[in-house]
Amino acid sequence: MSKVAITGAAGNVGREALRAFEGTDHEVTAITHREHDDLDSVVLDVTDADAFVDVLSGQDVLVHLAANPSPSADWEGVFETNIDGTRNAYEAAVDNDLDRVVFASSNHAVHQYNVGDPDDPESLTDRVRTVRPDDPTLPDSFYGVSKVSGEALGQLYAARHDVDVVNLRIGWLLTPDDLRERDADPDVDSQFLRAMWLSPRDCRAVLRDAVTASLEGDGLGDTGGEAMTAHGVSANDDRYLSLTETRHAIDYRPRDNSATELDE
Repeated sequence: MSKVAITGAAGNVGREALRAFEGTDHEVTAITHREHDDLDSVVLDVTDADAFVDVLSGQDVLVHLAANPSPSADWEGVFETNIDGTRNAYEAAVDNDLDRVVFASSNHAVHQYNVGDPDDPESLTDRVRTVRPDDPTLPDSFYGVSKVSGEALGQLYAARHDVDVVNLRIGWLLTPDDLRERDADPDVDSQFLRAMWLSPRDCRAVLRDAVTASLEGDGLGDTGGEAMTAHGVSANDDRYLSLTETRHAIDYRPRDNSATELDE
């Protein structure tokens, strides 16, 4: 049994993370920015470094989801929570000798490869290239930059400390009904939506796999931990984020496909 702490547990991905471990032998602690009537959680401001250390006492794994999630956020909107807050997460993980940190990165850490409109980080070019986990990061926004920073912090802390890191680039989490509704919205780039969709079922699976999989082959020295990047999207026909490496690394096998939902 592992003790798993989840920051950002009240968000859309956070709720699926909690569901991912229901019925398992893992003991989960939900961490939120404020109290919620429907959720038993520990309240934490991730910019409070000392409080972060206290909250992770006795935990084994941290799933760090807490962040400003807006691709259109300005620099001030992402710096304290997304960048400094992630540094605090790693400091707290090391101070408490955690085994692993799963960092919620994003497709926006590499979407500049395929962005259709440089001013719209949720657009997709007609000439799409495959992006693999080991390709150089290429962010499309300040939000994307904050996720690149988080990935780099994970690599640094894995190299310097005995902590495993999974940088999980999460796509666009929507229920099938919400997927169809967004696809009908003329203001939404349908190709981007189809490429980036992550179903709730697949979201739970990739989070569970990122926490529990045995990481091999990415060691960063004799004293460091393992660090790897994984792609968290469904098995969409139109995806450009490669899932081959993620399947081999953490045995993630998505079951849903945006084309199946939208074209049948």
